[in-house]
Amino acid sequence: MNLKQFYKLLFFIVLIPLLSSCFEVIEEISIKNDGTGDVVLTINLSQSKTKVASVMLLDSVQGYKVPSKQKIQQELNEAVAYLKKSEGISNVKSTSDFNNYIATVSFSFKDVSNINNITKNILARQKIKATNTSSYLYNKASKTFSRKYQAIGNAKTAFNKLKAKDKSVFNGATYTSIYRFESAVTNSSNPASNVSKSKKAVMLKSSITDLINGKVNVSNTIQLSK
Repeated sequence: MNLKQFYKLLFFIVLIPLLSSCFEVIEEISIKNDGTGDVVLTINLSQSKTKVASVMLLDSVQGYKVPSKQKIQQELNEAVAYLKKSEGISNVKSTSDFNNYIATVSFSFKDVSNINNITKNILARQKIKATNTSSYLYNKASKTFSRKYQAIGNAKTAFNKLKAKDKSVFNGATYTSIYRFESAVTNSSNPASNVSKSKKAVMLKSSITDLINGKVNVSNTIQLSK
């Protein structure tokens, strides 16, 4: 989530080892014809909110220290502060809903390349190793958007070393990428992606375990009408 795999950043990620399998990471990128655009990253734990609320009352679970709401908000604020200092990034905002356990970060970019490595760098600041690398490119002349994705091999190795009860946390967890455009989509190279009826959005949804294990590749090249 990604951007990617957990691309969607993220602060609530410190809670993931404590949860049931019901959570989702969502990455939304909207790109204008001139190459500028907006990003919204979301971690949604609402399907597990009852369990999360109970866990938040404890000091630790299964050997994991339970972060306070204040700690989670601090992590979110630090991610926002980092983004505000990043080249080409502006209009940074965040929301945190502790009733439904949903966190979002949104921002604008001058060029889609400005978002390359942002998620990895934020996770690194929190001493969390990225599970993949992603790079984004938009060619204004050809009106082509591309994302190159590569899983990191040691992520699968580390995942397979987890105890069965810890692995089960990720069963049913999903990652969704949504790309929106001003012009109509004429082709999307990834066969797992779906083009909207309006022809101006492309969605790809996969399980997080498949991403970790390298069973899914979310690379895509999207051609827009000229």
